[in-house]
Amino acid sequence: MQGKDQIYFELLKQKIVLKMKQSFPAVNPSIELWKGQEISDFQEDLRMKENACISEKWFYTHMKISNPVLPRIDMLNFLSKYAGFKNWDDFLLKNKPKETHKTTSPNSTRIMLFAILLSFVIIGAFFGLFKLFNTQNYCFTFMDADTHESITSDKTEVILYGEGESPVQTLVGRDGRYRLKTDKSKIVMVVKAPCYKTDSIVRIVRKLDTDETILLEPDDYALMIQYFSTLNVDDWEKRRKRLNEMIDDEAMICQVFNNKELSGLALFNKQEFIDKLTIPAGSLKNIEILRSQFSNGKIKILRFRIKGKKL
Repeated sequence: MQGKDQIYFELLKQKIVLKMKQSFPAVNPSIELWKGQEISDFQEDLRMKENACISEKWFYTHMKISNPVLPRIDMLNFLSKYAGFKNWDDFLLKNKPKETHKTTSPNSTRIMLFAILLSFVIIGAFFGLFKLFNTQNYCFTFMDADTHESITSDKTEVILYGEGESPVQTLVGRDGRYRLKTDKSKIVMVVKAPCYKTDSIVRIVRKLDTDETILLEPDDYALMIQYFSTLNVDDWEKRRKRLNEMIDDEAMICQVFNNKELSGLALFNKQEFIDKLTIPAGSLKNIEILRSQFSNGKIKILRFRIKGKKL
């Protein structure tokens, strides 16, 4: 948004407040301080009078803060209509400063331009310093909720969510630690680790509390399958019965390959997988569970590889 357009948009916000006061006299005169019920009242008033809707997220993005991006023209048009104008162009026309017959000397113009430029430089410097002093390094250590030992799998994945941003996927180091540098006060992430239940984590971080331990709940079914793959027991029927109870009849089971001899995927149905895992000469040994998904307490999706074979 150009500086001049930003000034007009801020003026439009003031006009909107005046319009809101006609229906809600007690509304806060500063639109940047609106919250909760005031935002809901504005959304409803806008819908009733202009048959237009805005989301709370849009309000926070464009109305509560000085956003460097001008809202779309259709949004500007119906906000202008709500404030009593035909559209955005009509608002601009009727709010342009009136011309005067006074002449401005070249020196005055240069001084004014210099003052405007200086103000932007000062604002930018303050913003940069604010970001610098509020940016902090944080470290999250993921541990087993039962054993309290670090989860050192190189397949542990963190999906970081930021407001108005696409998710960012990152693999955690083998030391079980996830390091993050941010100036935000709220961190939202989803953690996925083999043989552990996927967990959504929300943290309000503090500058002086930069290290935190997060416990992940073990995925007992996945651990049991890995255990069965290495266990030498004679009671095969008991093992088959337990696996049959754990796995859904329509489960999608996938083995991942990626080596010089073989690459791609191998699919198993439930009985094929149980056969290969339980017969004494079974071919599935040392299974590493990469992903599991449940439905009604049973495994619905299972993705695995055999240890020692690279993904």
